[in-house]
Amino acid sequence: MAGAVDLSALKRPAAQAAAPSDAPAEIPNAVEITEANFEAEVLIRSGEVPVVVVMWSPRSEASVQLAEILGALAGQDNGKWVLATVDVDTTPRVAQAFGVQAIPTVVALAGGQPLQGGSFQGMQPPEQLRKWVDSLLEVTAGKLSGGGAPDEPEQVDPAVAAARQHLESGDFEAAKAAYEEILAGDPANAEAKGAIRQISFLSRATAQTPDAIATADADPTNIEAAFAAADVQLLNQDVAGAFDRLIGLVKRTAGDDRTAVRARLVELFELFDAADPDVIAGRRNLANALF
Repeated sequence: MAGAVDLSALKRPAAQAAAPSDAPAEIPNAVEITEANFEAEVLIRSGEVPVVVVMWSPRSEASVQLAEILGALAGQDNGKWVLATVDVDTTPRVAQAFGVQAIPTVVALAGGQPLQGGSFQGMQPPEQLRKWVDSLLEVTAGKLSGGGAPDEPEQVDPAVAAARQHLESGDFEAAKAAYEEILAGDPANAEAKGAIRQISFLSRATAQTPDAIATADADPTNIEAAFAAADVQLLNQDVAGAFDRLIGLVKRTAGDDRTAVRARLVELFELFDAADPDVIAGRRNLANALF
């Protein structure tokens, strides 16, 4: 989720289908993003170089043109930044995680977070896009771990490379096991910690039943039902609602039950940036409920 980007958003499709065109379905010099490789190719990769994500559709002529221009610029810059494309027709949940309201939409990320002023909607002239990309490179210069000479390949630990491969292929169980092994040898590994949190939540939350919220509302004392409902609320981007549900449960429980609810809340807080307003409010409300 990484703060402003909620990997698990499940809102209704926001992008409107445009008129069909004969445009190609692939964009040169771009990484095609799916739910399986989003973590590795967008969030983790943006810790090395800026990642420009373009939400597009091959049925929209304007979005195809924009993506192709950005692809040409990415080729010219030869690894200084990465172009990532999200086809809103085939991968709607990733587009929804960015809160897309129209196509094309472009969002630039660095360090797993959207950059201030790094997003726009609609077609832009090539010269304006060139200036925009140059400004991204200037703002992030020296602040990310990558961006070195393009002929110097990144030295990736084989264990990390294997874990990333599992993640990209959608094998969450294998990816989690691989990252846990990395964490055992390097307890401070930020990539492993973040990946494990994301994988654990998504594996659990996407397995919940659609009626989880109604079930919990019908039995407010059922802790497991409340946990399931909170997961579904997070998937639906009702972050404050999920936190409030469990904070209310903290107030109604004691002993081991209260400890379990508090632990689940802390786990959910850690899916977001610590500076997220909902997290700040949630932690404050939890403290008030406990003391």
